Amino acid sequence: MSEIVEKQSYDFRAIEAKWLPFWEQDGTFVTNTADSRPKKYVCDMFPYPSGDLHMGHAEAFAIGDVPARYWRLRGYNVLHPIGWDSFGLPAENAAIKNNAHPAEWTYNNIETQAESFKRYGISVDWTRRLHTSDELYYRWTQWLFLRLYERGLAYRRNSPVNWCPSCQTVLANEQVVSGACERCGTPVTKKALNQWYFKITDYADRLLEDMAQLEGTWPERVLAMQRNWIGRSEGAHLDFPVDGGHTVTVFTTRPDTVFGATFFVVAADAELATELVTDEQSGELEAYREQLKSVSDIERQATDRKKTGVFLGVYATNPTTGARMPVYATDYVLADYGTGAVMGVPGQDQRDWEFATAFDLPIVRTVQPAADFEGEAYTGEGPAINSANAEISLDGMEVEEAKAKIIDWLDSKGAGRATVNYRLRDWLVSRQRFWGAPIPIIHCPDCGEVPVPEDQLPVTLPTDMRGEQLAPKGQSPLASNTDWVSVGCPVCGKPATRDTDTMDTFVDSSWYYIRYIDPKSTSEIFPTEQANQWLPVDQYVGGVEHAILHLLYSRFITKVLYDMDLVSFTEPFKALLNQGQVLNGGKAMSKSLGNGVDLGEQLEAYGVDAVRLTMVFASPPEDDVDWADVSPAASQKFLARAWRLAQDVTSARGTDPAAGASGLRSLTHRSIADAESLLGAQKYNVVVARLMELVNAARKEIDSGAGPADPAVREAAEVTAQLLSLVAPYTAEDMWQLLGHEASVANTAWPAYEEALLVQETITAVVQVKGKLRDKLEVPVDITEADLEAQALALPKIQRYIADDGGVRKVIVRAPKLVNVVTG
Repeated sequence: MSEIVEKQSYDFRAIEAKWLPFWEQDGTFVTNTADSRPKKYVCDMFPYPSGDLHMGHAEAFAIGDVPARYWRLRGYNVLHPIGWDSFGLPAENAAIKNNAHPAEWTYNNIETQAESFKRYGISVDWTRRLHTSDELYYRWTQWLFLRLYERGLAYRRNSPVNWCPSCQTVLANEQVVSGACERCGTPVTKKALNQWYFKITDYADRLLEDMAQLEGTWPERVLAMQRNWIGRSEGAHLDFPVDGGHTVTVFTTRPDTVFGATFFVVAADAELATELVTDEQSGELEAYREQLKSVSDIERQATDRKKTGVFLGVYATNPTTGARMPVYATDYVLADYGTGAVMGVPGQDQRDWEFATAFDLPIVRTVQPAADFEGEAYTGEGPAINSANAEISLDGMEVEEAKAKIIDWLDSKGAGRATVNYRLRDWLVSRQRFWGAPIPIIHCPDCGEVPVPEDQLPVTLPTDMRGEQLAPKGQSPLASNTDWVSVGCPVCGKPATRDTDTMDTFVDSSWYYIRYIDPKSTSEIFPTEQANQWLPVDQYVGGVEHAILHLLYSRFITKVLYDMDLVSFTEPFKALLNQGQVLNGGKAMSKSLGNGVDLGEQLEAYGVDAVRLTMVFASPPEDDVDWADVSPAASQKFLARAWRLAQDVTSARGTDPAAGASGLRSLTHRSIADAESLLGAQKYNVVVARLMELVNAARKEIDSGAGPADPAVREAAEVTAQLLSLVAPYTAEDMWQLLGHEASVANTAWPAYEEALLVQETITAVVQVKGKLRDKLEVPVDITEADLEAQALALPKIQRYIADDGGVRKVIVRAPKLVNVVTG
C-alpha cells in the first residue's frame, strides 16, 4: 500500500530540482548557428533589472516560450535569447540613495533575475546573454551613433524641450504622459537646451509604407497607433509677407480656406516669435512665455483650454485678399509642429474661432455650411464661398477641386506649393544623466564637433563617481568630472571637452535583437551574413505600452542599417504578440493599492509549471489576466493528474497504438491537429483546454476497458507530454522519462496525426436547464435536432429539474453540441 501512495505522489519541488540542472548541463536550448535546419527566431522584449521577477514577467515569458518550444518540436533551429535593458534612471536614483555606483545595483539585480528566469524554465540560450550597460555592448551603441552622425541623421540644435524637474533630464514627447514624466509622475515643464536628435522624420514615409509588410501579423491597434503618431497629412506650404521684410511659411491641410484667413499665430516659445516681435511688445512676449513654462504640450492642445495670446506688433499680408492680418504669439500652436506658425481661419477651424472671438477678430466663412448646421466653425464638406479675387475664384467648387486650383495659383505667384507634413518629430536622444551610453562627440573650440575616433571606442563611464556625485543638478553629472570631460581634440590636439550627455535608453533597445546573433563580437556590431539568415525576428513578444516608442525606434534603426548595407531586411519583427496585463481584482497590481501578488510566493506554493499553465490558460495572450479569477491550485491538480498518466502506463515503449481504443486514439489525433491550427492562431489557452480534455479521456480509459496496458493510453500520454512541454516543461520532462524515453522532450519531433482518425463519429452534447449545466450526452455528430431534444429530455436528471421547476416552457437545440431547457 505504501508503494502505491509513493507512486501517485506528484512532487513539483523534486521535479524542478531534477530537471533544472539537467537543461543547463545538457545545453538543451543552446542554438547552433551552423545547424542547417530551417530557422526560427523568437525574441522577448528584454526586461529592466529593477528587482526580482514579478507577475508581469511570469505572463510575458510563459507566453513567449510557447512558440519557441513549439517551433523546436516542429524541427526548426530555434534562436530564443535573453538579455537586460540595463541602463536607466532607476539604477542611478538607487545609487544616489545608497551612496553607490549604478553598476552595483544593476548587476546585483540582473543576477537575481537571471536565477529566477532559469528557475522559470524558459527555453532560452543563456550563452547569448547580453546587458546594454556592458562596455562591449555600448561600444557598438556609440559606433551606431557615429554612423548616423556621418549620414546627417544625428544632429544638435537649440530648442524648447520637455524637462522633468525631478529627474532633472529632458524627455521625448513620447515620454510625457498626460503632462507628466512617465517615469516619476512629476509635471513636465519647458526648458531651452541644446540637444541631440536623430532625424527619424527623414524616414516618415518609409515607416508608413513598410507597414504593408506587417498587416495581418501585427495587432491592428499597434499599426493604427503608429500611423497616428507619424501623422502624415497632405496639404500646402503658404508664404505670408510680414512687416519688417520677413516671409513666414505655414503648413495647412486646407489651402482652399486661405481667403478666410483673418489673423496669424505663431508658437510663443518658437524662435520665430522672437524674430517677429517689435521692441514695444517684447516685454509682453517674455512675460507670456514665463507663464507657459509650466504648461505641457498636452494641456496646450486641449480643446477646452481658454485661448490666450500676445500681439507681436506686426502684421502679415494674406496673399489672396491683400488684407493685413495681426500676428499673435499663442499657446495652442506648438513650436515643433509644421513651421510653428498657423494662419487663423476662424470660419473653418474651431480653435481659430475661439481665438478670434477672444480677441475680437474678423470671422469669414469660406465653406458653405450644411443646411442643418448649428454651431460656430464649420469643418465639414461643402462648396467654397467668399473665395474670389480679381484673378481667381473658388466659389462653388467642392473642397478637393478648390484645393488643387488654389495651390496651382499660389505656386504661379511664388506664394505656395503642395507639400506633405508629419506629426512625427525628430527623436530627442540626449539625456542629462549619468547611467547611459556617453555620446561619442568631442567639442573643440577650433574644430567644432569632432566624432570620437572608432579605435577610441567605447567612451566609458567613470567608475569613481557614486552617491551624491550623481545627483541631478540641471546638467549631466558627468560635467562635474573634469578629468573625464577634459580631452585632447582628435583633429588638432588642442584642449577640448567631451559631450557630457548620455543617450536615451531607447537607443540601446533599438538594435539589441540583432546583437543577439553574436553578442560577444569585438570586431563588428554583428555579422551581416548571419543576421540576414536569422532576421527579421519571426515572433516578437512584449507589452503594448511599447507600441509607439520602442517599436517605432527599432523600425527606424533597422531601415538605417538597411541603407548602410548591413542588413537585407527593412522591418525588424515579422510578427508581434502583445500580452495583456496581470491584474488583481480588476485593477493593475500596485503596492499602494495593496493588491500586489508576490511571484516568488506563488512559485513556492504551487510550482513553476502551475503558475505558467495558469498564465497561459487564463485567457487569450492579448487579454488581461485577473489573478483573483484564476486558480494555480487547480492547475497544480491538473498537472498531477497528467503526470500520473505517464506513471500508470504499462504498455512497452514502441508498442503499436493501432490496436488501442479507437475513441481515445481519435481524440489524441484530433488534439494534435487542433493544436497545430490553434498555435498558429495564437490561441494558446484553447490548446491547454484541448489538453485537459485529452488527459480526462485517457484517465477514463485507464479506469475502464483495457486499462493502463492499452496502447492508445500510451499514445495519449506521450502526446500529452509533448504538448504539455509548451507550458509546463518540468512536468512534461518527467512524464517523458516515466514513459521510458530519454530526455529531453523539448527536442523530440512533433507528433504526426492520421487523417483517418480525425473523422469524429460521436460528440459530447451539453444539456442545460435555464442556462446551467445539468448533464451531458454522447451522441452521433450527425444527430438531428429532434433526436437530440428527445434524448436530452429523457435523461433522469433533466426530468427531475423539469418537474421541480414547473415543466418545460421552451427547448433551445443547437445540434449536436447543446440543449437548453427553459422551465417555469
